[in-house]
Amino acid sequence: MTDFNFLGDKIRLHQSDSGHRSGTDAVLLAATVPQSFAGLVVDAGSASGAVGLSVGARVPGAAIRCVEIDPVEADLARANIAANGFQDRAHVIQADLLAAFKEREAMGITLADADRVLTNPPFLSEGKSRPSPDLARQRAHMMPEDGLDRWILACHAMLKPHGTLALIHRADALKEILDALSGRFGHIGVLPIHPRAGAPATRLLIEAIKGSRAPLRLLSGLILHEADGRFTDIADALHKGDAMLTLDR
Repeated sequence: MTDFNFLGDKIRLHQSDSGHRSGTDAVLLAATVPQSFAGLVVDAGSASGAVGLSVGARVPGAAIRCVEIDPVEADLARANIAANGFQDRAHVIQADLLAAFKEREAMGITLADADRVLTNPPFLSEGKSRPSPDLARQRAHMMPEDGLDRWILACHAMLKPHGTLALIHRADALKEILDALSGRFGHIGVLPIHPRAGAPATRLLIEAIKGSRAPLRLLSGLILHEADGRFTDIADALHKGDAMLTLDR
């Protein structure tokens, strides 16, 4: 078990030595929620709860629901909620986002009650990537065939009409993501994430509105590192929880 400060020193995070390890992707996702927001945020596929907890630390009006399939990670998320004093506005549901609708309904994750859903889906595709020998990491990082479409459908079912989905993924998954959003979401904002100036984007941060018919917007990219490897000023502020990302521009 690893215990460390996250989002500057705003939260204390316990994470398993195996399974998913949270970092910049979680920071960027959480930063899409404005500090003035009030409502329910779902951290879908939460692992130990880094995204939800980061929102909770920055946004006092946010209620947080973490949804996680792995029982060990779900227990870690509950422990992290308690350790950071968020018991009055955060909770965990252990559930499978890729289950059939009736199963998800029984788990309480088809209520269309969330104002925002934030998600960092598994990045790797079964049959196209070598699975980790660690079963916890394999579950956290490996998506079955057609899994991303089903994952986004599950997020859609959790959102209120005109609720906001934010997700982060590999840059080469853009077509698959847009296909999964098509007919379900609009006003799609695509923010390329570049490791340094002049380098191709390696991540995409995407925000979309349930039921909207507004057109797609391709935004100016975010650069994470200076040439010497230091964080850029904006990336440093984001990692400290002192800035937010707005994709509504």
